Amino acid sequence: MAIDRFLQPRASSWMANNGESVDIAMSTRIRLARNLDDFKFPYAFSEDEALRVDKAISSVLVDKGKELGYGFTHISIDGLSELQREVLVEKHLISPYLANSQHSSAVLLSDDEELSVMINEEDHMRIQSLQSGFHLQEAYHIANKMDSLLEEHLSYAFHEKFGYLTSCPTNTGTGMRASVMLHLPALTMSHQINRIIPAISRLGMVVRGIYGEGSEALGNVYQISNQVTLGKSEYEILQDLQNMTEQIIEQERRAREALKANSPLLLEDRVYRSLGVLTHARLLNTEEAATCLSDVRLGIDLTMITDVDMSILNELMVFMQPAFLQQYAGRPLEAKERDAARAELFRGRLADNGINTKGEDFA
Repeated sequence: MAIDRFLQPRASSWMANNGESVDIAMSTRIRLARNLDDFKFPYAFSEDEALRVDKAISSVLVDKGKELGYGFTHISIDGLSELQREVLVEKHLISPYLANSQHSSAVLLSDDEELSVMINEEDHMRIQSLQSGFHLQEAYHIANKMDSLLEEHLSYAFHEKFGYLTSCPTNTGTGMRASVMLHLPALTMSHQINRIIPAISRLGMVVRGIYGEGSEALGNVYQISNQVTLGKSEYEILQDLQNMTEQIIEQERRAREALKANSPLLLEDRVYRSLGVLTHARLLNTEEAATCLSDVRLGIDLTMITDVDMSILNELMVFMQPAFLQQYAGRPLEAKERDAARAELFRGRLADNGINTKGEDFA
């Protein structure tokens, strides 16, 4: 099946751990919301219209996508199991909204998984570009090229005064949401994050967890994105987020240096305890695994740990999620079974990296 290659435990390009400020900025995402002019919006259209929207968008991408150097795989969401949908959410390839769609919907995925086009989500189309590290301009450039290609062949719902029209008024205007996924352990440990989040909100931006709206900031990972799409150009939105992200990165670096200077032994103990848990635990729940991953990641960034590849931690952050563990196991798993599978996954991947994970099993 076409979907199978995207469900495998292999790294997406955005997990590569390369790019600017990658010690703190894990990835960058640009998402463009668009609707077609000749159809009702998804909250009001018929099933027949949903299928016609899918056909109109898919035919352009499958036929013309190669002009931009992308090969796309078309995947019907209706034909996926609930577990398969959740795996795609955990890999950040589709949104939770699309996974729970009640009408005909689909996603077109590029081979390297850095570009996806979600069809019949909240809007007719959501173009998503994912990049490793802090690469706002590059991510936007890729999404914008795809947007321009589609606009050459499709008529968008656009108003001269209001810009691109969307199902939710908060997306009207540019229709763009730009976000950066940041690892902020030092700001979290020092409780500075509690004053930073309200300040960010007052400046027209929003802070969310690793899977967007309504999700937790597991493992001290936060998504910062623009909230305003109307009244600002794409350039202004990107520049505002760039400036804000640079300030947060600088504050996180200062907080890390303060931790090293003021509590070096406590910090070192925390980092190595977490590494010990990941390399030897037999049961790991999601929250504990995320916390330990955060600590080990910090240890690598501060050069306390030098023999663990950071890209492996990026992979594990995704592969440790509940749906992925069950997909990999090939069967439904109870909570305790997932915890055991998660611990085994960590031991195996870290052992592959040359870390000693051996211990005597008594069970």
